[in-house]
Amino acid sequence: MSDSNLSSRTVLVTGATSGIGYETARLLAERGATVLVHGRTTAEARAATDKLVSTAGIPAERLCPFGADFSRLEEVERLAHRVAVEHPHLDVLVNNAAIAAPERHTVTVDGNEIAFQVNFLAHYLLTNLLDDALTSEPGGRVVNVSSSLHRTGSIQWSDPNRARRYSRLAAYAQSQLALTVFATDPRVSAVSIHPGICDTALLPLYADHGATASDGAAHVVRLCDPATEIVNGAYYDCDERVEPAPAATEGRTVQRLNKLADVLVGRLN
Repeated sequence: MSDSNLSSRTVLVTGATSGIGYETARLLAERGATVLVHGRTTAEARAATDKLVSTAGIPAERLCPFGADFSRLEEVERLAHRVAVEHPHLDVLVNNAAIAAPERHTVTVDGNEIAFQVNFLAHYLLTNLLDDALTSEPGGRVVNVSSSLHRTGSIQWSDPNRARRYSRLAAYAQSQLALTVFATDPRVSAVSIHPGICDTALLPLYADHGATASDGAAHVVRLCDPATEIVNGAYYDCDERVEPAPAATEGRTVQRLNKLADVLVGRLN
């Protein structure tokens, strides 16, 4: 991985209080980037920034805590507004926050299946709301932290909440497929990545053991570096560019997903 200086870069990392997100924030800040550290609550985000200062020696001025519960879309909107006001020049958005779908079918206050909302819809909304802040200069990009499990997923167009037939693994895979499809949307300069099977809270979905969260984060950080040339819409398995699931590159699927997401996040009535 290149160790180029990132001191001119401002990066928002969602889900940065633990796991790959936390390690991504650490690695970016160590290389000089200003990192907007998102957590489910402001207190959790502040605790993460305090830990980065005390244990990793990151200068406090490089870290900015932000709180927003992605199971509440109004909080996503507030997050986007605050970021746009305080950091109108945003170089990279790392859409990393994710949860394992719960055992029992769970719907948010916004009426969406919780994994679909937290893992995809919240990031779809956030990315669109930050469109003006995200720079179009070389190296500006969105990095979606997806999953190899997107290959097992299918989007249930008539029942995206999976109310009729719920499976936690199918719900999780659907959310990751949607996030991967979103990276191929020509409206955004984006890529998606499976950072490997890592020892995080999501590990039980994959295996009994995995690489460290830091190992996974290194693959994410490489894509945040403007020295790394990317192909818009590409999908990476760790450091290797590979073809995603066929559905992820179908133009009609992108259009259908945009229409569905716009309705579910309330951008269309």
